[in-house]
Amino acid sequence: MSSINYMPRPTRIAMAMSLAACFAAPSLVFADQYQDAAKRWIENEFQPSTLTPEEQMAEMQWFIDAAKPLRGQEINVVSETLTVHKYESEVLAKAFREITGINLTHSLIQEGDVIEKLQTQMYSGTNIYDGYVNDSDLIGTHFRYGKVVPISTLIEQNPDFTLPTLDLEDFIGLSFTTAPDGKVYQLPDQQFANLYWFRADWFANPEYKQQFKEKYGYELGVPVNWSAYEDIAEFFTNDVKTIDGKRVYGNMDYGKKDPSLGWRFTDAWFSMAGAGDKGIPNGLPVDEWGIRVDGCNPVGSSMSRGGAVNSPAAVYATEKYVEWLKKYAPPAAQGMTFYEAGPVPAQGNIAQQIFWYTAFTADMTKQGLPVVNEDGTPKWRMAPSPVGAYWQEGMKKGYQDVGSWTFLESTPEKRRLGAWLYAQFVTAKTVSLKKTLVGLTPIRESDIQSQAMTDAAPKLGGLVEFYRSPARLQWTPTGTNVPDYPKLAQLWWQYVARAASGESSAKEALDGLAEAQDRVMERLERAGVQETCGPKMNEPRDVQYWLDQPGAPKPELDNEKPQGKTVPYEEMVKSWEES
Repeated sequence: MSSINYMPRPTRIAMAMSLAACFAAPSLVFADQYQDAAKRWIENEFQPSTLTPEEQMAEMQWFIDAAKPLRGQEINVVSETLTVHKYESEVLAKAFREITGINLTHSLIQEGDVIEKLQTQMYSGTNIYDGYVNDSDLIGTHFRYGKVVPISTLIEQNPDFTLPTLDLEDFIGLSFTTAPDGKVYQLPDQQFANLYWFRADWFANPEYKQQFKEKYGYELGVPVNWSAYEDIAEFFTNDVKTIDGKRVYGNMDYGKKDPSLGWRFTDAWFSMAGAGDKGIPNGLPVDEWGIRVDGCNPVGSSMSRGGAVNSPAAVYATEKYVEWLKKYAPPAAQGMTFYEAGPVPAQGNIAQQIFWYTAFTADMTKQGLPVVNEDGTPKWRMAPSPVGAYWQEGMKKGYQDVGSWTFLESTPEKRRLGAWLYAQFVTAKTVSLKKTLVGLTPIRESDIQSQAMTDAAPKLGGLVEFYRSPARLQWTPTGTNVPDYPKLAQLWWQYVARAASGESSAKEALDGLAEAQDRVMERLERAGVQETCGPKMNEPRDVQYWLDQPGAPKPELDNEKPQGKTVPYEEMVKSWEES
């Protein structure tokens, strides 16, 4: 017999009424629980925002209601280990769990591992993760294989699970996740560019300015072309040599045989040199990977097939990379990976870096660093990267990473919907501005134009000015010419490493890369697995035929080092503001 029978009758009646109330209106109890959580997070974490607190609460109420059929589910998503994703994993995932009741885990692994897991799930059909933050570089892969559920389809088929205030037009990277078929395949989650980075305090030093002008005949400033970058690298490495008793270097890079060495090149090193064709977001018909397309069909990457992987411009780009790494970077850089080299400029002995990811901005603005003033303002600035001798107006200038939510058909529907809710949660206007200020990887135009970003600008070294300028449109991710990013990307680091180590010449390494890349595309053509816009390879022909055609591949220039040219940083920023 239950002990409740030994309670006084009034107590038993009161308890019974209380229990009856709970069972009669459980949704009210839970609603209060989730609403209280939403209010707490809005007040304590989700500030600032471009929304008012009332608008934020309305957005969170939508998530509370939409999550009802999915409460209690276990959802697993994954991303690479960037600062912004650490914030999502440790803070926003917890907020999502408390506000929706969905048990979501956001795992962090290296970028190469993300691609490997995604590739395994695509080919095996076995669900590994319910959602991936996967670079938009794979857009050419995703729309050809048909293994991804496009965002456009998710929205169309699941209106009850699509945030009314999602506002796709507000995402600055949406064009990069839209395929030739017009469908949006991925939802941008974070965005950053590779730009030029330099020590503005050193460049402003009157003594250095005078010495540089006397030696090179032009002003020490932001380099417009690779000739000026090389002159500045030489100047700081071999003329200045030491500052405050510390050995300084005019260049920073990395050269270890590692998958990240491939990113160094596929992330648009050839585009900066001018190897591809004109065209935004990517060169047409030849893109920055050196792949030629006919319509939407890849037809070759070697010069004999009309591609530019082993063209004179690509050889020039590779030779400059190797030369600058060996002559002007710290000796240890040759044995470093991307992750090891990234923090080095913050140590205070690097004058400039031609290829620096703005994703490092948050880590470069911390108090106490040698590159940060006592008032918290940076001693450095970021600017557009200089361009090589083959570059022409109308070409892209560099790379922009757009890590984007990607969902696979092999994921069970309810799990995919749970991950889709989380993807919308971490990109919603309620949280996006705060997330941008934490990770400094903006995705929304409304956030970029906010007063909060204006207030933060003086401590961000040009990041806000860049993203508010029309110049940002010339920095784009890998495009749709690349038919299978995972298969092709793994070739690059292996062949580039041969040139970096001196095992082979730049030309020999790129000849090997072009041939290997064409073999992969030939196999894709034979297999017929890419029904839409798959490779249809050109037959090899005399290289001179293609060099005689307009555009890429381009013939070798008589002078690959024209006169160096620089511009004052202040004038460049002013031109952005006027535009």
